[in-house]
Formats: sequence, structure tokens, C-alpha cells
Amino acid sequence: MNPLTVEWINKAEGDFTTALRELRARKSPNYDAACFHAQQCIEKYLKARLQESGIAFSKTHNLTVLLDLLLPVEPQMLKRFF
Repeated sequence: MNPLTVEWINKAEGDFTTALRELRARKSPNYDAACFHAQQCIEKYLKARLQESGIAFSKTHNLTVLLDLLLPVEPQMLKRFF
């Protein structure tokens, strides 16, 4: 696996862990932070897959843009999301 792909995956896992921590907080859970980190997690996993496929992507946080770039190599992803 490409080292940059591994880096994206590790960052995505960190965001996932943070999102779960906020969702599980018994006192004053920060749902805004949980949603933010969930979005960041998905974004980084999409970027990891793009990186591994050699597909260039711009600096964006738009999940739709990233998913559109990925669909030619992962057409089944459309079925998972919709």
C-alpha cells in the first residue's frame, strides 16, 4: 500500500475515534464536533482510496466532488450511499 494512502487512513481513523468519543460522552457530548469528525473521517477515507488508485484530487472538503472522482473505479459505492 502506498505510504500516503496509509497516512490518509491513519488520519481517518483518528477522526473516527474522536467522533465516537464525543458521541459516547456522558456529560455534555459535543454533537457538532462528532459530526465534524465524522465528515472528516469520510473525506480522508475517500482521499485514501483516490490516492491508492492514482487519481489526482484537489484540496477540497466536498464529499460529493471526491465521490464523483472515485465512482469510475468504485461504481458500487454509489449503491452504498444512495
